[in-house]
Amino acid sequence: MDPMTEKELVRRALVARDAAYAPYSGFRVGAALLAEDGRVFTGCNVENASFGATICAERTAVAKGVSEGARRFTAVAIASYDDAPCVPCGICRQTIYEFAAEGFRYLSVAADGTFVRYGMDEILPHGFKGLDDRK
Repeated sequence: MDPMTEKELVRRALVARDAAYAPYSGFRVGAALLAEDGRVFTGCNVENASFGATICAERTAVAKGVSEGARRFTAVAIASYDDAPCVPCGICRQTIYEFAAEGFRYLSVAADGTFVRYGMDEILPHGFKGLDDRK
């Protein structure tokens, strides 16, 4: 992925965080997920009073992408209003791992738009690919 594409993905994640519904934590997060075919799916976190029903920004973007027929993704940018780069929770790491294409990149974005780039193996070493792992 070239740097301009990364910057655009980061920009879309920064915009997506404004749509977040986070009345309980106040931690608003946006994500922009790049599919292999070039489409970008954005998402935000949506909290719920029964906390277990809360969905993170990354999983919102994955659900949107999968529901539109995308199955392989090459990168995701995730942004919050925190000064430190935003990193994924464990559930999001596993969810993304299942759909990550070879060479997947995770762009961890700080509030000011600066970001750190991680490979999927750095985010989730020894991830579980489901039934394919049993072969």
